[in-house]
Amino acid sequence: MTDDELRRTGIDRGLSTARRIARHRHRRRWTVEALTAVVCLAALVAYLSIDPEPEPRGEGGALPDAASTPAGRPTGLPGQVTEAGVASPGLRPRQRPPTPPPSPSLTPTPAPQPTTPLLSVDRADVPAIVDLTHLGTRDWVHWGLRGPDSVVRKRGGSGELRDEGGPGARSSYDTDPELFGWRDGAPVQGEGGTSTGIHTCGVGNGFRLAVLGSGELRTVHLFAGLWMARGRLDVRLSTGGPTSTLRLEDPHTNHSAQFVVRFRVAPGQKLLISWTTEETFNDCGNVALRAVALR
Repeated sequence: MTDDELRRTGIDRGLSTARRIARHRHRRRWTVEALTAVVCLAALVAYLSIDPEPEPRGEGGALPDAASTPAGRPTGLPGQVTEAGVASPGLRPRQRPPTPPPSPSLTPTPAPQPTTPLLSVDRADVPAIVDLTHLGTRDWVHWGLRGPDSVVRKRGGSGELRDEGGPGARSSYDTDPELFGWRDGAPVQGEGGTSTGIHTCGVGNGFRLAVLGSGELRTVHLFAGLWMARGRLDVRLSTGGPTSTLRLEDPHTNHSAQFVVRFRVAPGQKLLISWTTEETFNDCGNVALRAVALR
């Protein structure tokens, strides 16, 4: 082989080697660039998948139940009422609107009912011994113990019994067959049994009493009498209405009776009682007053 041929053969081999090295370098560069692109793509995907606001976790790092609830639903169960009320859509537990305090429930005060007046009158016998302390739990009064002006009242009584006078001069006597006693009187604290009372002679003369109303049903026991006369009892309410009238008569001797009056009027109103001589059968025919008790 000539020198020219050898030279050309060496040149061809050098070029071939150079081409192989160049191709190898191109393939390595492509590989590096592909790997770089893959790494960049993976980094981009990882970056995009990061949640900028992680859900709050409970104890032990567990997510609350609401984290698995589909978007757009309330954070509680559908229709569930929680301690803060019905859950609001799109709000987390800490973002619930404050629940307004419940309005106080006002119980209406019933209007006061007007007092319906009531009145009834009956007559009964007088017991042999009348215990005013037992009978007059609210108040009682006795007349005539030590003369025509002597009055004994219940100590600490209500004061609802009023003596409003009446026409005719008053006199005392001590001849009634029934006895009256008490243990809580003033000014005389106790009395075992007295037959005393007061009377007034003549037609039209007598006694007037009043009992204050309280709005409650009350019972009055009036112990009265007469001697050779006809007595008339008139009972009415200060509010108006009919008058209840009872008569008692004995033309020969004395006679006593217990009048039981049940009544009700509003405070400020009164029960009014009048016991008068309607007719006499003697120059001093009269009506008598002994005691009255209220319960």
